[in-house]
Amino acid sequence: MSGSTAESRKDGVPAVGEVIAKKYRVESVVGAGGMGVVVSARHLQLGQVVAIKLLTLPPDEDRRDEAIARFLNEAQAAAKLQSDHVVRIYDVGQLDNGLPFMVMELLSGIDLGTLLDSSGALPEAQAIDLLLQTCAGVAEAHRMGIVHRDLKPSNLFVTTRSDGLP
Repeated sequence: MSGSTAESRKDGVPAVGEVIAKKYRVESVVGAGGMGVVVSARHLQLGQVVAIKLLTLPPDEDRRDEAIARFLNEAQAAAKLQSDHVVRIYDVGQLDNGLPFMVMELLSGIDLGTLLDSSGALPEAQAIDLLLQTCAGVAEAHRMGIVHRDLKPSNLFVTTRSDGLP
């Protein structure tokens, strides 16, 4: 993590202010799960704000190598998708400590799981619209030979396009 300005956390995830790959300055932690952390970061030359997904690695060496390979394969596969219904992948790499990362577009909105938890059942028309959009994204992935193995509301993101449509 050359050019860092802050110490990394104990888990190897870059801290706020730290620079990833000499070009992305971490601005905040967006979310964390069992397998990784997502941070927002700003590209130093372009000023573009992006999301960076970092894999937190298991301590077991065999599982570690497998997890890195699976993560990098996911990034390569996802980068091939060109759909309004799939997040765009801009970059991929590994930090000096071996932690792999994937740079993606930063979405504004809420994951469907959180939306359902806070609002309850959606109106029928909205639920159908979101389901059809999900199907369009999954169909694009299937055309590319990609199978999403963890489709669930918390892995679906509800956002608004620049033209105001959901």
